[in-house]
Amino acid sequence: MVPVAWSSCRRGRCLHRPVDACPSLPYQGTMIERYFSVDMPFWRFSLNALAVSCGGLVPLLLIYVALRPGFGPMLMDNGLALRLFLRQVVTNGLLVVFTVNYLGFFLYAVVAARNFPDGALARLLLIDPPLRVAVFIVLHGLIYFLSADWFGSFGGDHWLALRVVGPTLAASARFSNLSGVYFYATLGSAIPVYATAIHRVLVRHSARRATVGPLASVLRGRPAAVVLAFGLFAVSALLLTGSAATIVILQA
Repeated sequence: MVPVAWSSCRRGRCLHRPVDACPSLPYQGTMIERYFSVDMPFWRFSLNALAVSCGGLVPLLLIYVALRPGFGPMLMDNGLALRLFLRQVVTNGLLVVFTVNYLGFFLYAVVAARNFPDGALARLLLIDPPLRVAVFIVLHGLIYFLSADWFGSFGGDHWLALRVVGPTLAASARFSNLSGVYFYATLGSAIPVYATAIHRVLVRHSARRATVGPLASVLRGRPAAVVLAFGLFAVSALLLTGSAATIVILQA
C-alpha cells in the first residue's frame, strides 16, 4: 500500500491519490481494466480485442485509400482487385493487428490482476514496445511465407516472400504501404495501455515523494501520460524501422 495523505473529496473525486481510487468510493477500475481482465472468458476478451482492432484498422484503411489518387475508384471498378485487397486486409492486416492488440491488453491485464506490484508497470513499459515489434515482424514473415502456398502470392516462392518482409516493414512507419496501416492500427491497444500504465507510475511516484507544485500536478494529469504514451509508441516505430533495415542488410 502506498502511504499517502488523502485530501477531502469534491463530488466524489479525490484530489490526491496513489492510483485511480478513492477511499470513500468502491474502486471500479479504469476502462481498460473493465474490458480486458484475466477473469474474463477467452471469447469475451478476444471479442473486445477484435472490436478495438477493427475500430483502429478501418479508419486508417479509408485514409490510406483516400491518400492514393485513383486507388479507390480502381477498387470499385475492378472486382478482382477489390477481392484481393480485402483478402490481404483480412488474412494479413486484421490477423496481425488483432494478435498485437490482444498481446498488449493481455500483458496489462496480467499486471492488473496482481494489483500492480512495485516495478511491474515499469517493466511492462520496457517490455511491450520491443515485444510488439518482434511479434509484428514475425507474423508478417509467417503470413507472407504461408501466402505463397495458400494463394500463390510471390509467384509461389517462399523465400521471395521472406525477402520482401524487410523492405516492406522498413517503409511501414512512413505509412507508405498497407503494413504501415496495420502498424498504426495497433495504436488502439498501445496508447490506452501505455497511457494508463504511465499515469499510474507517475501518480504513485509523486505520492511517495509527497511532491507538490504545478509541475507535479501536470505530471499527475492524464494529458501528460497520453503525450508520453505517444512518445513511447514513436519509439516502437523507430524500433520497427531499425529492425527492418537490419533485416534488409542481413539479406543483402
